[in-house]
Amino acid sequence: MSNLDKLKKIDWKSVDWQSELKQNINSIDSLKHYIDLSEDEEEMLREVVGQHPMNIPRYYLSLLNEYDTNDPIRKLALPSEDELIVAGSMGETTKDPYGDDKHNKGNGVLHKYPYSALIVATDYCSMYCRHCFRKAIVGLPNDKTVENFQRAATYIREHKEITNVIISGGDPLLINTRRIKKILESLVDIDHVNYVRIGTRTPVVYPMRFFDDDLLKCFEEFNKHKTLYLPTHFNHANEITNIAKEAVLRIRQTGVTVNNQAVLLEGVNDSASDIENLMNGLVTIGVNPYYLYQCMPVSRVRHHFQVPLKKGIDIVDEAKLRLDGYAKRFKFIMGHDIGKIEICGRISDKLILKQIHSRPEEPENASRMMVMALDDKVGWLDDMREISL
Repeated sequence: MSNLDKLKKIDWKSVDWQSELKQNINSIDSLKHYIDLSEDEEEMLREVVGQHPMNIPRYYLSLLNEYDTNDPIRKLALPSEDELIVAGSMGETTKDPYGDDKHNKGNGVLHKYPYSALIVATDYCSMYCRHCFRKAIVGLPNDKTVENFQRAATYIREHKEITNVIISGGDPLLINTRRIKKILESLVDIDHVNYVRIGTRTPVVYPMRFFDDDLLKCFEEFNKHKTLYLPTHFNHANEITNIAKEAVLRIRQTGVTVNNQAVLLEGVNDSASDIENLMNGLVTIGVNPYYLYQCMPVSRVRHHFQVPLKKGIDIVDEAKLRLDGYAKRFKFIMGHDIGKIEICGRISDKLILKQIHSRPEEPENASRMMVMALDDKVGWLDDMREISL
């Protein structure tokens, strides 16, 4: 039996989630323990990991098909030589596609839209996803995470236009439960905050976290006073395992609503069947399809993961033809520097967009419609010119 096969036999519900983090695969040497690599592959991967670190939970690695180089789990978790590409035919790349730096208020607070404040609680994740749009932050030394959550809570308290708070990262559920409880307690009595979101990929890549009863009690208690949502990030139906399903059920039993924000990714979920299976799988386990993001033009991501918009629209339209009402509720979205933009569809080579959020200094742009010239290659708003319908 191979070492990878041995991982598949582990009862992940019984492992201690904090101790198991120490078993993560975070070096090429540890990866070779489970995956056969040629000398050329090993040399290339060492170069990639030098640019962006690798971190893979043993649980998530156990989902991989080692005999299939096109396996979606492999592409999401393992480094690739394509990450060495920083420029190419898809267009320009950036380290900050969402404009985080422009809206950084210090101490981990990002305040882009008047009504939402995002707190970068940690730069650590249980897995460093290869398509991450915060590759310039996650797993690397930086000054953008929260140092003093009470100071962050004071900022929120003083800005009464803030109606909701997103606790993000990294992955905030990799923080110990005691600290998560303190973070939530600091927000519970701020009257103008209607609800709180915790953005996390742990149900997907590290579901054993939710077999910590203290964490679930923390969720349940907070949800009695203020509504708590958990946006998560399933990208492929292969990630919807029995233990992920059970983890989601345990979350839902606390009264917390679980929504999903997927990313359309070349070679991972870039077919109508992939999207159909993903969305049907989500509603089956009680997760609400919320957004399907266009992959951002991130350096070391765009040129191997971004699907051209024309192809992406056709994939989404075909998938929605097959999906029932709840499964097709998701919006196809660009998370752009100017605000969130819904990709509504196309009329021949004319792309129809609707801006659904805008910067506070440009409120008139919210809800505006845009028509852009579309060709077979463009993948981002900045690649196109606006035209009349």
